[in-house]
Amino acid sequence: MAIKAKKLQPAKTEAIESTKKAFSEYNDFIFADYRGLTVEQITTLRDKLREKNAALKVVKNNFARIAFEEMKVENVADYLKGPTVVAMSKEDSNEVAKVLFDFAKDAPALTVKGASIENEVFDAAKIEAFSKVPGKKQLIAMLMSAMNGPVQKLAATLKAYADKKAAEGGN
Repeated sequence: MAIKAKKLQPAKTEAIESTKKAFSEYNDFIFADYRGLTVEQITTLRDKLREKNAALKVVKNNFARIAFEEMKVENVADYLKGPTVVAMSKEDSNEVAKVLFDFAKDAPALTVKGASIENEVFDAAKIEAFSKVPGKKQLIAMLMSAMNGPVQKLAATLKAYADKKAAEGGN
């Protein structure tokens, strides 16, 4: 439960609304501790996430708790302790998680705490396993490749048969 004052200062109310507005544009949230990262590293991470149509936001924990409560995203308060950065994604959250875990290999100061994916809470181990699942685009490519293989073999066989008939001078 977020601590809410009886009379909020206008600046804080505005900050909470701004945080809520930023979060409302996304479906999935991955929480990480960024203590020890340099500004340059955070900028690099932001750039990598932008390539995946995701965003990275450093949040004030109390403002984020209130924003998530108002958005009905539950059970994420445990991840909003200490210096927290939120990676936000509209789709292909496993790709975003993969970027975070790959980045953490080079910058061990980044620690993924957990996530809320499609309103399901993932702990650090579960989100790491989720990051290893192929993305939607990869799965479609694999499916198309599997479907395309037999068709290519059939086409090659028919062409070989037609070439053979043409060489024999037959119909």
